[in-house]
Amino acid sequence: MTNTELVEATIDFVKETLLDAEAGHDWFHTQRVFKNALLISKDEKVDVLVVSLGALLHDIADSKFHKGDETVGPRLAREFLSSLEIEEKTIEQVCYIIEHISFKNNIGKKNNTRHPLELQVVQDADRLDALGAIGIARAFHYGGFKNRKLYDPDIPPNLNMNKSTYKNSESPTINHFYEKLLLLKDKMNTETGKRIAAQRHDFLLNFLEQFYAEWNGDR
Repeated sequence: MTNTELVEATIDFVKETLLDAEAGHDWFHTQRVFKNALLISKDEKVDVLVVSLGALLHDIADSKFHKGDETVGPRLAREFLSSLEIEEKTIEQVCYIIEHISFKNNIGKKNNTRHPLELQVVQDADRLDALGAIGIARAFHYGGFKNRKLYDPDIPPNLNMNKSTYKNSESPTINHFYEKLLLLKDKMNTETGKRIAAQRHDFLLNFLEQFYAEWNGDR
């Protein structure tokens, strides 16, 4: 199979696998990350096939929808890619991306510039989808999915979380802005990712200003 055929087969697999997924982690999220990754790749010396497959398969089985099991995603990706007879080196690179991309696995770290550039690109692409208008929509959708409060002034954000407390947090959605979303701008790896993230970060700040004004009856 050509690289184009491999990518097309992967798209079909992801669409089918994520058919009934939560809207913040469905095929459309994956598609946006894929597009972001290709955009960032234009300015980076990367293996575009690895980036493409990593972006497409990065959320094939998000651990939060599999009782916290972080092995499901890499296992499904490996089984699928092996069925396409892709070389082992490429499979290992894609699985590495899936295993290391998440925010929770990088709490306390500024960025991942010590890791392969392919991971850095896909991670930036995924983080961009947690910022801006789409990021806000995803945050509140997931909060509703988990029946969480929009905001509670009596529950402050936890700015000192580790991986365990982050995974088990049930805090209001607005807290998530401070516990993750607003931290992403300074965790970007690539120059393209940093540039796009800065604009989307500002959008989050503007939203929060309006949110608090409406909450407090000031506007």
